[in-house]
Amino acid sequence: MTAFDTIEHRFVANDLAHHVVEWRPRQTHATMVPGVRSQPQTVLLAHGFLDLAWSWRPLAERLASRGFRCVAWDWRGHGETDHVGAGGYYHFPDYVLDLEELFPQLVSDPDERVHLVGHSMGGTVATMFAGLRASKLRTLTLVEGIGPPPYPLERTPEKFEAWLDGMAKLRSKDERAMPSLDAVLDRMRVQSRKLDDALGRFLAEKSTRALDDGSYAWRFDRRHRTTAPMPFRTEIFAAFLERITVPTLYVAGEKGFRLPDEDARLALVKAPWTKHVIGGAGHMLHREEPDALAEAWLAFTRG
Repeated sequence: MTAFDTIEHRFVANDLAHHVVEWRPRQTHATMVPGVRSQPQTVLLAHGFLDLAWSWRPLAERLASRGFRCVAWDWRGHGETDHVGAGGYYHFPDYVLDLEELFPQLVSDPDERVHLVGHSMGGTVATMFAGLRASKLRTLTLVEGIGPPPYPLERTPEKFEAWLDGMAKLRSKDERAMPSLDAVLDRMRVQSRKLDDALGRFLAEKSTRALDDGSYAWRFDRRHRTTAPMPFRTEIFAAFLERITVPTLYVAGEKGFRLPDEDARLALVKAPWTKHVIGGAGHMLHREEPDALAEAWLAFTRG
């Protein structure tokens, strides 16, 4: 196995300072880019909603030990990346532009094609990016990230109402703090029931900031807790899927967020695609099943 270093960076993209974590192998073997001396293949890791870059650590360490250079970042309003300013909000096109401007800072060689991996919301953004910038990619992997379920267009006013009410409620109440890191971990296990103690404690510390009274608050922007006003349109998402021309892997948890039309969505990809289901797994595969996820990804990229 290859030894690796873990390095943190801050890069400005779309006028926001982004927190970036890199797992850099000290030696490279079979994962070197063909024709480029001593350069490992890069894997970009895009986290999901209310998650953060450090959540990829279990998978990144496994891939870095195999000689891959892994890079993850906190999306806007998550982790240690800047929040949007007063009066702002969060929309998918913003994330796509963030990645567009981050990309040349994450990948120093302009000729390198990289592996892009996205979980959940990060998979949706990765799909859009892959549909626009396929020439920059070697492969695309969507981990429980084939887009959210459709929403009826005629119910859009209801989403706007929920958004308005949610923003008003957020501004009328103080931030809700958690009394201890143990309480933070309990909250995290609502979504990640199989999260082990060591990783859970680490992520609890990275996901929060300590307040003056000794309690803890989430690092993510509270505006993420509100209902987004614009409905997800499958027709728009399908147009991006149809533009993907790189080999694509979709990894789902047997007990994750499954969609009845996920195969139909994958069938729109204009390149070979593979679907892999991890038995007994839930939505947070990268935290809970890193060995199975790494094995599936390595088999896909080397097969």
